[in-house]
Amino acid sequence: QVQLVESGGGLVQAGGSLRLSCAASGRTFSSRAMGWFRQAPGKEREFVSAINWSGTSTYYADSVKGRFTISRDNAQNTVSLQMNSLKFEDTAIYYCASLRTLEIRTDTKWYDYWGQGTQVTVSS
Repeated sequence: QVQLVESGGGLVQAGGSLRLSCAASGRTFSSRAMGWFRQAPGKEREFVSAINWSGTSTYYADSVKGRFTISRDNAQNTVSLQMNSLKFEDTAIYYCASLRTLEIRTDTKWYDYWGQGTQVTVSS
């Protein structure tokens, strides 16, 4: 079993930066790809970014490409999301999730463990 705890959310002005972190428990972290999703009020949960088990491959939604960077530290069982040039439309609850696979998937059906989420609010 994997438990995920996100941190680092908050209120930031448009154009600013935030760094989200996700701490994972469990011995299987390094054999799992990891992802970040977000859900804005009244909208469906959407894929943001993912990283494979070794950190050598990453993938981003078009809406965040060039602004967000995902990374992981398998020694520390953490995955991070550096968010720069934040926009009002980035406002959402951000969720860390663990994949059942080594490599990246974007569909939620491949993710079996989820954190409780951290709120990111970008003021315009």
